[in-house]
Amino acid sequence: MALTSCSALLLFGATGDLSRRMLLPSLFALHEDDLIAPDLRIVGTARSDLDDDGFRAFAKAALAEFLPADRQDPARLSGFLDRLHYQPLDASNIAGFAALAEKLGDISCGLAIFLSTAPALFEATIEGLRHAGLAHANVRIGLEKPLGHDLASSARINDAVAAGFAENAIFRIDHYLGKETVQNLMALRFGNMLFEPLWNAAHIDHVQITVSETVGLEGRKGFYDDTGALRDMVQNHMLQLLALTAMEPPCDYDATSIRDEKVKLLRALRPVKSAEMVRGQYRSGAVAGAAVAGYPDDLGAESDTETFVAIKAHVDNWRWQGVPFYLRHGKRLAERRSEIVLQFKDVPHNIFADRGGRPRANRLVIRLQPEEYVRLQVMAKQPGLDRGGIVLSEVNLDLSLTTAFAKTRRRIAYERLLLDLIEGEQTLFVRRDEVEAQWRWIDAIRTVWDGGDEEVKPYAAGGWGPNAAIALTERDGRSWHD
Repeated sequence: MALTSCSALLLFGATGDLSRRMLLPSLFALHEDDLIAPDLRIVGTARSDLDDDGFRAFAKAALAEFLPADRQDPARLSGFLDRLHYQPLDASNIAGFAALAEKLGDISCGLAIFLSTAPALFEATIEGLRHAGLAHANVRIGLEKPLGHDLASSARINDAVAAGFAENAIFRIDHYLGKETVQNLMALRFGNMLFEPLWNAAHIDHVQITVSETVGLEGRKGFYDDTGALRDMVQNHMLQLLALTAMEPPCDYDATSIRDEKVKLLRALRPVKSAEMVRGQYRSGAVAGAAVAGYPDDLGAESDTETFVAIKAHVDNWRWQGVPFYLRHGKRLAERRSEIVLQFKDVPHNIFADRGGRPRANRLVIRLQPEEYVRLQVMAKQPGLDRGGIVLSEVNLDLSLTTAFAKTRRRIAYERLLLDLIEGEQTLFVRRDEVEAQWRWIDAIRTVWDGGDEEVKPYAAGGWGPNAAIALTERDGRSWHD
């Protein structure tokens, strides 16, 4: 059954940091641009003992802090705050859900739920929603990660959610999929005939996906030490980027077609061998000229949790046979960067060799953050009479998305994701079989790690990870794009 737009939005974890920084500013932006119905009610719930006025004061303070000054229109802010309501709730106590249902009132026209709570509360929350009659055909639910820490725990959460909601009413969130540049990856691939004939093993030597961070734990000590870089970033964001980069062209731009192709790609990932992966953990160093402590000092204890991971992955299908995909993620690295690099093969014959010309392989760089651009690196001849030989230089054909769309307001990912949740559009959300395919591959890597005796390798903060990560590409005659 097709889902339609709803008349109420219920935010679990409404007084948390995600709500302050992302959800409330995103919802205000949708309100400001008249993208949500005038009668859409927004009800927040959390353990905090607030009433409607208290939650509105909380939201007002959050918007004052996180909205740009030029968007803080008093009239628009007042109208948005009038939408907000609040009901305190201890999600572990099923008795409190009756009062929440009473606060919501008539939801026969549809309810969207955004669930951002501790994973340990997921099952209790779903049971509470069912008990209070808040899980039926007119209700859909958005789930903020993490959805488990392995395949088994993920399956338990998904089973609990499925007991109250049909798959077409479950919206599993990976906020990377809400980023404009990630969606532009599909536009680049499937909206331009230029690339499709070259997007395969015949022409591409290898692919790199890097998501690097300069920050350390940033207040996530307990969660991060229990999770590590592989499960925190690679399992979701990076595998989604790999799937969008490497999947076959979908037959249509809709939820079923796109997610079918992603699942096929994820299932084609070859199990990773021990020699094809590197784990690291940052030690003291300097980032952006400032001294920073090492992970044990930030954590306050010794730990073997990885803060860096590099993997050489392979996709076993016709399009990508023999093409390695190098994945790299780490904290306290040299710079903040998210990018996809497609390295093309060398020209088969260098006609400039006798004149000293040395062409380099072309490279397509898709930068997701902090800049947003698509850059094709090609060879050109340096100007001159060439009596000393032909000099070939690498030049960039640039498309800066920031410049090209300078007059278009840049929206944060949660604006699109919240609007899609409200309207029932699932294309940018993750299906259960996708999650399971991702965890199955990650669990196999963890099994290899747990069965080996290789220690987590230290690296100095402010660099690009352990030397072993450099060797991972260099022994193949390749190098990271730094």
